[in-house]
Parts: sequence; structure tokens; C-alpha cells
Amino acid sequence: MAALAAKELGCTEEEVLVCSTGVIGVPLPMDKIEAGIKSCASVLSSTREAALEAAQAICTTDTFTKEVALELTIEGKPVHIGGMAKGSGMIHPNMATMLSFITTDAAISKDVLQSLLGSSIQDSYNMISVDGDTSTNDTVLVLANGMSGVSSLSPSHPEWEEFVEAFLEVHTSLAKAIVRDGEGAGKFLEVQVKGAKDKATAQTLARSVITSSLVKTAFFGSDANWGRILCAMGYSGASFNPSGIDLFFSSAKGTIQVVKDGTPLPFDEHLAKSILLEKEIITLAQLSDGDGEGTAWGCDLSYEYVRINGDYRS
Repeated sequence: MAALAAKELGCTEEEVLVCSTGVIGVPLPMDKIEAGIKSCASVLSSTREAALEAAQAICTTDTFTKEVALELTIEGKPVHIGGMAKGSGMIHPNMATMLSFITTDAAISKDVLQSLLGSSIQDSYNMISVDGDTSTNDTVLVLANGMSGVSSLSPSHPEWEEFVEAFLEVHTSLAKAIVRDGEGAGKFLEVQVKGAKDKATAQTLARSVITSSLVKTAFFGSDANWGRILCAMGYSGASFNPSGIDLFFSSAKGTIQVVKDGTPLPFDEHLAKSILLEKEIITLAQLSDGDGEGTAWGCDLSYEYVRINGDYRS
């Protein structure tokens, strides 16, 4: 594929990056791919319409395209960061079937960009889960051409943090869009862990909760089954004091506390039900071990997910 694309584009094979999605283990129909590469190469464009078509072309079971773009000012000049992604099922990235492509006109060295990408991924794509299945083909690519005309960005640049914040926002927006489009999903879930001994612990706990199939099904049924959340935290492998946890559910319908200092509270089941019937729900686990914080995003697990994946190959 790299050789075919390079031939049509007039570049070297090393300048072509290949990404894959689809049924695992099935040989690719190279005749169709070759024809597709030839037809696509002749109509490449930098228009907004072409960008949308590219975002649509990479979708599989996605129900909508995932795109984001933002502009910030550095050294008095506009700098742009844009991205597109695909993903809906088999999402549990470890860097899920997830592809993300980011471009920027910032000037930044390969080593600095690689380091920034690694840290940004940890706080964005690696904090989402649709179904707990890690794909064989997860890819995040970032391309920077330096055409903004600003000085090369690095941690020593006075406006470095502004760029880092914008860069992370692009990845986080795409990551959240992926779980909003989770296969069969009806609810967008956010799990916040605060007061952990450190950030890594908080992130491990949050992602364990968001990955749990039993937690996901409880949210599908709008059931305030807080025990499943503490269970997922317990088997996460992260250390925390269960006697110092407060647990809350929040949505547009309000907030309810169901656990205080590790002890269950009597709570209004009708209020809890109304809160959990909403399409966007936040779960907060407030610990008492330190100042570490972590947030993970996911979705509920429905009958529709089983239907989609039960006959995926057909």
C-alpha cells in the first residue's frame, strides 16, 4: 500500500504511513485498494469539503464523523491544530479500533512533538473505553509543517503551556466524541476520581470503573448500583482507602450522594433514577488519600451493542 500510494503521490515509501481497520486476520483486497488509491490521488484537495469527505471515508460502524479544529495565538501569530478520528467499537486504547490524525502549522521538533503526544494520549485516548477490547490497529498520527511562522516550540518557549493545553484539548475532544458514538451507546459517562495519592492512581481507578461491563449495564438500566463502582475500583490494582470514599452521581437532574466515608447512605431511589435516566452522567469518587485526580470517559452497554457485534462480519 505504501508503495502504491508513494507512486501516485510522487513521494518516497517512507513518507507514507499505513493505518488499518476492519475484520481481524482477513487478507486485504489489494485490487480494490490499488484502484482506490489511484482514484483518490487524483482528487486530493485542501478544501473543507475534502476534509469532511476524508473524515467520512475512515468511518466503519461510526454513526457520525469526528472532527475538531482550533486556533490560538503564539508570538502574535495564529497557530492552528486540527484533527479527525474514527472509532465506535473495540475501543479500549492502550497507547481501539481507533484512528486519529492531527495536523498543525506549529513549528516543533520531532522529539518534542513525540514527547508531547505521549503525555497527551495518556490523558485523552487512554482514558476512554467503550467495550474493554483493545484493537490491534490503534493509531494516532501528528503532522506539523511549521508554516505558522512562529519560533520552534519547546518547554522553554514562553507560550509553551498555551500550545500544550490546546493540543490536549484537540485529543480530548476527539476521544470523547469516540465514546459518545460507542456502538449501541445511549449515555455518555464521565468518571472523576479526586483525592487519590497521585494522578496515576486516580487514572487507574477511573478507567477501571469506566471499563466495567457491570457498571456500564447498571447505567444502561439507570440503576444506582454503587457497589459495582467500588468493586471496579477494588480490583483495579490501585491502592486507596475504602473507608475514606464519598460517591456521588450527577446529571442535569441534580446530584445525589450514595456513599460517605465508605459507608452506604440512605438515598432517594426516585431521585437517583431521574438523575441516571439522563444522557450525560458524572460519577465522582472523592477519596482522602492525597491530591491526585483523574477523569475517564465511556458509555453504557446496551442490547444494541450485542446486536451490532453479533453479526459484524455479515
